Amino acid sequence: MNNLKSTFQTNDMLTYIRTFKWSDHSTGLGFLLLFVLAAIVGWPNFLQIRNLVNILRQISYTGIIGLGMTLIIISGGIDLSVGSMAAFTGGITIYFLNLFPGASQLGVLLSVLFAILLGSLSGFFNGVLVTKGRIAPFIATLGTMSIFRSLIQYISGAGNILSKNTVYPEVGAGIILGIPVPVWVFFTVAILLHILLNNTRFGRYVCAVGANEQVARYSAINVSLIKLLPYAITGATVGLTALLWSSRLNSINSSDCAYYELDAIAAAVIGGTAMTGGKGSIFGTVLGAIMLGLINNMLVLGGVSSYLQQAAKGLVIIAAVLLQYKNKNQ
Repeated sequence: MNNLKSTFQTNDMLTYIRTFKWSDHSTGLGFLLLFVLAAIVGWPNFLQIRNLVNILRQISYTGIIGLGMTLIIISGGIDLSVGSMAAFTGGITIYFLNLFPGASQLGVLLSVLFAILLGSLSGFFNGVLVTKGRIAPFIATLGTMSIFRSLIQYISGAGNILSKNTVYPEVGAGIILGIPVPVWVFFTVAILLHILLNNTRFGRYVCAVGANEQVARYSAINVSLIKLLPYAITGATVGLTALLWSSRLNSINSSDCAYYELDAIAAAVIGGTAMTGGKGSIFGTVLGAIMLGLINNMLVLGGVSSYLQQAAKGLVIIAAVLLQYKNKNQ
């Protein structure tokens, strides 16, 4: 009887393995493999709590933007302006903050709201160009990328914008329960957007528009609005990142936040968001952002030149897209 039971258990396990869809869990499996590889390459420093927390803090800035970018890509769009937008929003926010006394907590609170609002309006502008202007997202946001960067360089004289507020650094450099504030913000935004995408009508509409815009229009979905709102939401996440980055340094440079768009898009794609639209996961983007952080950290601990980090990200993006294409055609 025991042998017969064991045989059934073995057969069930073999059947499970044969029917297991590895492609549906590629992000999680890739994360586990990369974590083990990073632990081996960076032994013993990698597994130290300080190093792991530092990885999370470093990826939180682009990770927050990547969460919003996920919605845009699912809806069938793209935003190349988020890095320039972050520098622009952070700089203007500091100018706004400096209107208040040097230790004004009210000024800091209003600056938080100002950064989110300014980011949302900037993202909304991108969305209007795409929906009302009927400009291809790649072209529209490529143009605004130059606009935002040029504006902040002109306003700042291509230099640093310094905050006069002594309370402001506590926003980006603060620590709660041993975890940096940016990490808390990253995971909080991830939870909120996960609920928005998976548990609301808006989330279902975003997926429907990205999967087939024409069918969505025939289904009485307001396609223009559904395509516009993800840009505004992403603008809000850019505002949060700009706030956290500029407050951590208590300043911002007009050249800051370069290549943030690359990291944000990479996090979404690595996390399983289809570049063709219609499919994606917020928690997948969280894992994708962390995987990028693991790659950077592994290269540093392994003594690899920092100049190769962007090359590694590029290769990972290409591999992720190729994997998506292969799974789609199976």
